[in-house]
Amino acid sequence: MIPAFLLAVAALAGGVVPASREVAVTFDDLPGISVPGGGIAEQRAMTEKLVSAITKAKAPVTAFVNEGKLGPPGAPDPERVALLERWASAGIELGNHTRSHPDLHRISLEDFEADVAAGEETTRELMTAKGKKLRYFRHPFLHTGTSLETRRSLEEFLSARGYRIAPVTFDNSEWIFARAYSNALEKGGTALARKVAGAYVPYMEAKIDYFERQSVALFGREIRQILLIHANQLNADEFGNLARRLRSRGYSFITLERALEDPAYRTPDTFTGRGGISWLHRWALSGKGPVLPDEPTCPRLVLDAAGVKDE
Repeated sequence: MIPAFLLAVAALAGGVVPASREVAVTFDDLPGISVPGGGIAEQRAMTEKLVSAITKAKAPVTAFVNEGKLGPPGAPDPERVALLERWASAGIELGNHTRSHPDLHRISLEDFEADVAAGEETTRELMTAKGKKLRYFRHPFLHTGTSLETRRSLEEFLSARGYRIAPVTFDNSEWIFARAYSNALEKGGTALARKVAGAYVPYMEAKIDYFERQSVALFGREIRQILLIHANQLNADEFGNLARRLRSRGYSFITLERALEDPAYRTPDTFTGRGGISWLHRWALSGKGPVLPDEPTCPRLVLDAAGVKDE
């Protein structure tokens, strides 16, 4: 009998799409970033367009909030809270992404935990109003700690507050594309904005293809994947195209809860490096298997338009 791993590799090499692929789509940094203009009217228009695209794609999204974007502690701006209500009213589950998006690798664990607690008040109220619990947390920058002691202490803190960590397998530099796109639009560079947008979905597909192969290298199969992207103008304009490309690759959209039922997410993760990397790479570096070479990178055109030196 041919091992499943070899069958999977052969299928991918021959361009054969597996019969069933599943991905949970997640958004970070709500109510939004990289929105040209950045005022409440622009934020509202971006939110409406993006949520409508998500609804049309029938993707059961989980979206992570930075409550610091809503206004002062204890006195959030009602117009900005209404942006979150638009997401929640569309049936989208909201999660905690801290209040101020701090870097765990640059502040104390105590301060980071305080920021987690400060980032849940409005979001928890919105979820409660929809008959749901606030149950998922995502680390800013995907930084989970530079020591196992810090990692485990934070995990215990999050668990005590009712959270489950939301990992990422389809990691990418979409945020660079979004910044480049927003910069171009703000400067009136519509031709450059079109070039950035035109490169976005092909880049994402190349990343997805890479992590599909990384999944097979570690598990002998494609696991239920988790995609990270952000609430921004680029996705407001291009998420429909990205969703169609995912479906053309054989993907169905699933909840984060279903994705996490895959036994792959019980794989030991002892990564304590400084990078914010895919869980597929974390598992590989924790001893599960190889890190595949030649991961796709962000095009120089996009890096330059974003004002970013490198990834």
